[in-house]
Amino acid sequence: MNRVVHWLSDREHRVFFWVNRRIQHFVLDKIFSGITHAGGASATIVFALAVALWGPGIWHKAGLQSCIALALSHIPVAIVKKKYPRLRPYLVLPGTHTCKNPLTDHSFPSGHTTAIFSVVVPLVWLQPWLGIILLPLASIVGLSRIYLGQHYPSDCLAGAVIGTGAALGTVAIFP
Repeated sequence: MNRVVHWLSDREHRVFFWVNRRIQHFVLDKIFSGITHAGGASATIVFALAVALWGPGIWHKAGLQSCIALALSHIPVAIVKKKYPRLRPYLVLPGTHTCKNPLTDHSFPSGHTTAIFSVVVPLVWLQPWLGIILLPLASIVGLSRIYLGQHYPSDCLAGAVIGTGAALGTVAIFP
């Protein structure tokens, strides 16, 4: 079992360094530094509330579902971050490229990735054609977290799963 964990950890570090160091470019620094905020608390709360408050007809319901999913998705995030305190990559891996004012709380799972997926999935459920725009955007937010040295790939994958699960559960419970 220890060999499997070591093998997985090695592969994850390779993917992390490929995204974090290998594709470094000043243009990507600007793009990812900006787009990462789309998954932040301010942006996701404001967006979900705006759709819930001012969305016409069925969009109002999707906005409410996004708000509920956003709130519910952060319960497991908070629990897992406390139960499995994983240091952020820039604190562990020497030579990690990082952003200004990096976060210092625990890394696993990615709250930004969780938030963006929990907000966009109800909208995609309502209008599947939006998936062409919103799901790549959500994935790029997760990628930005790796690029900026804030998260490992598994942190972002877990965040995407938690956010998507919370959103699908919300859509199923509050149709």
